[in-house]
Amino acid sequence: MSITHTFDVIVAGCGIAGLCAAVAAAQGGATVAVLERAPMDERGGNTRYTDAYLRMKSETEVTDDFETHLAENGGGYLDPELIKHTTEPYAQWPAIVKTLSFADPELIAAFANACGPTVQWLKTFGVKFDFLPTQFLTKSQPRLLPIGGGLALVEALAAAAEQLGVKFFYETTAVSLTQDHDLTVTGLNARGKMGEPLRFKGKVILGCGGFEGNAEMQTRYIGARAVYLRPVARGGYYNKGEGIRMALAIGAATCGDFGSYHAEPIDPRSGRPEPSVFVFPYGILVNQEGLRFTDEAPGTVDAVYESITRKIFNQTNGIAYTLLDQKINDVPNYKLGLRSDQPPITGATLAELAAKLKMPADVLEKTVREYNAACIAGTFKALELDHLATLGLNPPKSNWARPLDKPPFEAYPVISSNVLTFGGLKVNTRAQVLNQDGVPIKNLYAAGEVVGIYYKTYTGATSVLKGAVFGRLAGVDAAAPPDSHHPKESQTMQGQS
Repeated sequence: MSITHTFDVIVAGCGIAGLCAAVAAAQGGATVAVLERAPMDERGGNTRYTDAYLRMKSETEVTDDFETHLAENGGGYLDPELIKHTTEPYAQWPAIVKTLSFADPELIAAFANACGPTVQWLKTFGVKFDFLPTQFLTKSQPRLLPIGGGLALVEALAAAAEQLGVKFFYETTAVSLTQDHDLTVTGLNARGKMGEPLRFKGKVILGCGGFEGNAEMQTRYIGARAVYLRPVARGGYYNKGEGIRMALAIGAATCGDFGSYHAEPIDPRSGRPEPSVFVFPYGILVNQEGLRFTDEAPGTVDAVYESITRKIFNQTNGIAYTLLDQKINDVPNYKLGLRSDQPPITGATLAELAAKLKMPADVLEKTVREYNAACIAGTFKALELDHLATLGLNPPKSNWARPLDKPPFEAYPVISSNVLTFGGLKVNTRAQVLNQDGVPIKNLYAAGEVVGIYYKTYTGATSVLKGAVFGRLAGVDAAAPPDSHHPKESQTMQGQS
């Protein structure tokens, strides 16, 4: 027999999305429960382990390209006859447009408008922000960071939630949603630490992450090569996709690119959170066969690392090697771009290095010889695009192309991590989950990675913002009286800053 707990709002997940939802709902006067699969000392999902980069040029303004980048990567080949309806007021959109799998302009605008007010709201809990050094040695857009990273966000919001009377249920997993006869969500079923059934009654906010910790879902959606992926940090292993699956089971609409994910290059030998390897633009990338397969430096590393990491993912066994020589020491503070705690694999000669990497020495030597011959004279500028490119080489190298001729040689193995999955649920600007006819499912909300918005290429430094913004939107709306008026979200959020 299950135990029933009754609250005004039930939040599944304890990362940035769930915590913002819980705090906002509690501030609105609701009684709130938070269900967290992890034990208390690991609460926070991926947020706990991230630096929490924010794509903002100030504490109140998003970057100039924020909406443009999201829109340009907001879907596939969209039917222009359908898209033209988005120029009309949202209430007049046909249902087929409201549930179309794309990041619609209403949602993107609401997201962008709410970022500044949400940061100001986070500051009220003692979180401080600054433009700190990042792991990107070259960048095209600024990154605002919370001092103390994602862990600071988790601790500040959890403390605020506890002070507001939010009750936490740790090592508790949401399993399925419950509905009444008119399909209103009435709560959810869960299981406790020992597998015991639990039941929670109340409005539901799903903030429990994507499915990077679920091998079956990754294989189903991303494909068989997903076996070569792993979460970027420990928090990702707790993301099993239940939030998405339980909403789909009751007819929720989908959004986001289910066959894709945010790719980041990491050292597979390291077990630390986010052991990234961002120094490959200063050397070359070779696969297990000893061959180059991509332009290592077509632009600043923050703008190109994801597309390059996807190419690494498609190599034999999903792995490549960043090959460097001792001229890497000419790059100021280059170790900022190396988060791995493992030393490089070294060789006094290329043949010695090839033996350690288990690749054909003659092929690696030929690859480096051809690359070196294609490097031309020019001025090397480590921290800006220097257009020091190869000549007559395929694939080319567009920047920072210098011969690898100063041994000993070093190599870092690199695989693609799955930072977050793209596929999720379709929501409106109130963070309400829509059904497949474009109608909000009553009493059901979603925030963070559960919400699908990304396609093709991730808009960098927006996932923590997405969790915070839509978590707060969901919490505010869920706590509001049933018959209350709902102004535009940007106005609502401004009014609560």
